[in-house]
Amino acid sequence: MDDAASPMPFTREGYHSLKRKIRIGNAGGYWGDDLSALKRQLTGGPLDYITMDFLAEITMSILQRQRKASPDLGYAVDFLHQLEECLPLIVRKGVRVISNAGGINPIGMGRAIVRMARTMGLEIKVGVVYGDDIVGQLYELSAAGERFTNMETGEDFFGVRSSIASANIYLGAEPVVKALDAGCHIVVTGRVTDTGITLAPMIHEFGWDMDDWDKMAAGVVAGHLIECGCQTTGGNITDWHEVKNFHNMGYPIIEMEASGEFVVTKHKNTGGLVSEKTVKEQLVYEMGDPANYISPDGIARFDTIQIKPDGKDRVKVFGISGKPEPDYLKVSMSYDDGWKASGEVLVCGPRVSEKSEIITSIFWKKLQHKYESTRTEKVGTGSIWPKTLTQCESNEILLRFGVRDHDRQKIVDFGKALSTLILSGPAGMAVTAQGRPRPKQVIAYWPALIHRSRVTAKVLTITTKDEEDFFEISFPIRVQTMPRADDSAKAKPRKRVKYTGKTETVVLQDVCYARSGDKGDTCNIGVLARTPEIYEWILDNLTPAVVKKHFKGITFGRVIRYELDNIHALNFLLEQTLDSGGTRSLMIDPQGKTLAQALLQMPIRVPSTLLKKTGKK
Repeated sequence: MDDAASPMPFTREGYHSLKRKIRIGNAGGYWGDDLSALKRQLTGGPLDYITMDFLAEITMSILQRQRKASPDLGYAVDFLHQLEECLPLIVRKGVRVISNAGGINPIGMGRAIVRMARTMGLEIKVGVVYGDDIVGQLYELSAAGERFTNMETGEDFFGVRSSIASANIYLGAEPVVKALDAGCHIVVTGRVTDTGITLAPMIHEFGWDMDDWDKMAAGVVAGHLIECGCQTTGGNITDWHEVKNFHNMGYPIIEMEASGEFVVTKHKNTGGLVSEKTVKEQLVYEMGDPANYISPDGIARFDTIQIKPDGKDRVKVFGISGKPEPDYLKVSMSYDDGWKASGEVLVCGPRVSEKSEIITSIFWKKLQHKYESTRTEKVGTGSIWPKTLTQCESNEILLRFGVRDHDRQKIVDFGKALSTLILSGPAGMAVTAQGRPRPKQVIAYWPALIHRSRVTAKVLTITTKDEEDFFEISFPIRVQTMPRADDSAKAKPRKRVKYTGKTETVVLQDVCYARSGDKGDTCNIGVLARTPEIYEWILDNLTPAVVKKHFKGITFGRVIRYELDNIHALNFLLEQTLDSGGTRSLMIDPQGKTLAQALLQMPIRVPSTLLKKTGKK
């Protein structure tokens, strides 16, 4: 291994494409997903590659702390447990596996996999991608001119620099491709994008040029569609009743052609569903600006994607356009930001809502402290939704309290006060299994940018015969441009359709379906029309002002709307909606996963002629 090797730009000299089509399956959308998915993907049918995503923004800081406690830790141990069962099968079938499970210590994981293979009598080559961890270089990079301004709030980095716990650059596909070119059977990485681990096999197998922006965009879209596991195969869809079997859920598979067109599918004889609806809902999931879905490998234009059925549990995706990669790469940082706790009591019996109000008043008066942030939620009454949808039809409420503050003792006092409610308030209260709330450290998220010229990815390959090679890869500026958002949030000029005749009151779900997720303190809600005619109607009637009014008391910032004529969808960004988002939030749903359902329950008046086209009449 030559640590002194100089960085080199990514090149593909002498490479010849061997395949015209490859099958890439996903076997995990987050750390905590189904541990049996890897084996099911391996045994369910032929695959060339399997990708697995383990990392979220906050996961990196947790792994950083683990490694500080023990140098041998810092990676997702669940991946090793899966390999204990599946490694012989992987070798026998010749399937190549790529995962970002390496976390903060990808070299440690890579060596652990090699040791495991050696004890099993297997010969393999493992690739390790790292270089994303820059937590020890922040002062040096700041001195060199990197500002690391918060991308979401505009805050200055120097106020939090001394508190930073983790800092990881989102690397793209290039270093993963280098590991595949070197013949690695398994590739483990640090913070490589979810889309990058899926795009890499395509570049490797088809010999795609890194500046073929349409091909890069196709791979990015494919990666986005399968990165969340079963969310593309029937999980979390609005019309959940259309999924006939939620058992033995099939995980998604991409059949990618060298042209950049692909099919989304799953193994036969598995549960779940692949349809236009499941694919479209995942497309709009946490999409942001559809004209500028940014990755390190290029910018995908989601507003160009075309979708059509291709048989049972098969959907074809094509026509995707891309734009040049950004000059800057994203850095995901986390920092210590005080303490928080939450606790609950179960309240039941007649007049349960009135009783909950009394208990709430009693509890907050017991506390002598003033906290930086507090929250009360009456879970079971629709309290996580807009007030217009709140109702109480149950005999019980889970009354949930939360606090956040930089003074740990104030959080301790909160936990002590909660348990005293049980014997000194109205009848019908019970403690839950959670017990006394304990202070939890708040790990806040800090997204920033770094110029790609300052980034060097590293690749280490290790064999069971103790052979090692080392590469460094720089990230050249292929196009001298900083991507500028197309003004796609502005309404396009169009002729308004006039409807006459009767109208009827329904809820939005009768004419649309939706999916929501988070981007920091912003909730992203993608709304898809059930018919082209309904899309024309919601263009005029589902405006940012209407959505903002519906979420009064929940959304405190702007509501931005993007239009996707190609898939008959609108994408809404609801700023200042998630109580600061991430681990800072005291909400029971800090990622806004339920807010799509809340929007779909909004009452609307729709022309009767349009309802007939949806099958609701």
